[in-house]
Amino acid sequence: MPIELDEISIQQQFEEVIASEDKLAIQNFLNDQNISDVANLIYENEEFECQIISHLAIHRATSVFKILELSTQKRIIKDLPAIKTTELLNELPVDDRVAFLEELPPSIVRDLIKTLDPDERRDTLESLGYPENSMGRIMTPDYVYVYEENTVAQVMETIRKHARGSETIDVIYVINDKGELLDHIRIRDFILAEPHTKVTELMDGRFISLNVNDDQESASEAFKMNNRVALPVIDDNNILLGIVTIDDILWVSEEEFSEDIQKIGGTEALDEPYLDMPFWKLIGKRAPWLVILFAGELLTASAMSFFEDEIKKVLVLNMLVPLIISSGGNTGSQASTLIIQAMAKAEITISDWLTILKREVKSGLVLGGILGIVGFLRTYMWSYVEPHLYGTHTFELAMVTGFSVLGVVLWGTLAGSMLPIFLKRMKFDPATSSAPFVATLVDVTGIIIYFSVAYLFLSGILL
Repeated sequence: MPIELDEISIQQQFEEVIASEDKLAIQNFLNDQNISDVANLIYENEEFECQIISHLAIHRATSVFKILELSTQKRIIKDLPAIKTTELLNELPVDDRVAFLEELPPSIVRDLIKTLDPDERRDTLESLGYPENSMGRIMTPDYVYVYEENTVAQVMETIRKHARGSETIDVIYVINDKGELLDHIRIRDFILAEPHTKVTELMDGRFISLNVNDDQESASEAFKMNNRVALPVIDDNNILLGIVTIDDILWVSEEEFSEDIQKIGGTEALDEPYLDMPFWKLIGKRAPWLVILFAGELLTASAMSFFEDEIKKVLVLNMLVPLIISSGGNTGSQASTLIIQAMAKAEITISDWLTILKREVKSGLVLGGILGIVGFLRTYMWSYVEPHLYGTHTFELAMVTGFSVLGVVLWGTLAGSMLPIFLKRMKFDPATSSAPFVATLVDVTGIIIYFSVAYLFLSGILL
């Protein structure tokens, strides 16, 4: 409740100060607020968003701009005066600037890059030249480096001279005359060392680095396992090119999580906010998957037509189809979701496939056994509610239900767990083995399993 009151108070103060039209009062008010509070003011007062950015000190304006939603960023850049746009883009860190520009149409990117200072333009074009979703796209060249022959006193002087433009100085990077990365040392080690101590005396050579062409998603695990706020980025020759900070990795992780959730839901990943995406573009993201799934379900109808004679002879078999295939689809969707999540969190790898297979076989048998017993009891006991529903062969039909559910659940578990691993092995995104996709696959095969079991139990009796 206090937080809500504070937010209301800030909004009321903003309305009062903006109504005064006193530029100095507006500037002082905005510069006194937390960055997150200013961002909230922009969201709540869209008509004043450009005015808010314009009245902020430039370093605070960039801090606010880079945490805004993409759609809001686009509107601000479009409506800001040209001189303010130039100032804002030049002040943005390279990684944040690149992250924004790569979401814009090429024609707009070309125009905006022309407004950058020569050095900023060079760094921006260099980052944009790296493959999409690579470390090169999110690294920043703003970091502090020293040489192995420096003393701690020289290092501290370098920090005072160059650290102002660096994103972080928690870690200082040691290079040689060729620019090769030799080590990274925490600043606390320099602070605690004697001024005459050589950098070489503090080095241990045990550094973690990322390759400029590495996939952004892989960096998350490196940060988590090494407890770092920043990691150096090198090329294939070990030349230090930049650093990646934890805030960039958090943004990447959020985007990857959103994409995986959308794919698991059976749609292509959206590359912009839902409400900002044009209607027909949204349809284009959803329709292909639905067509694929619909075509898959057509195979279910084809499978049922293959057993047309059996269905005509024992119409009651048709009544149990939804029960059978839904159990397999639910189990397969459950297994695929668990495996996709475990792979995303690096809890399992492709090499674990055999262990996973053995585990899921046991899981499928136990889960199938539980559901099979429930299915058997439901079919058998229902004959007491409706005595004429199954005729005189209730027990046989109950056995068909029980063993069919066991088989379909076992198959659903195996399909749901192995498909993401297979896709990963084939260099595809395992998230595309979505719950609807697995459910459709299991539906088709579930029909075959069900009628095969029915033929086994009822052959010579009802068939």
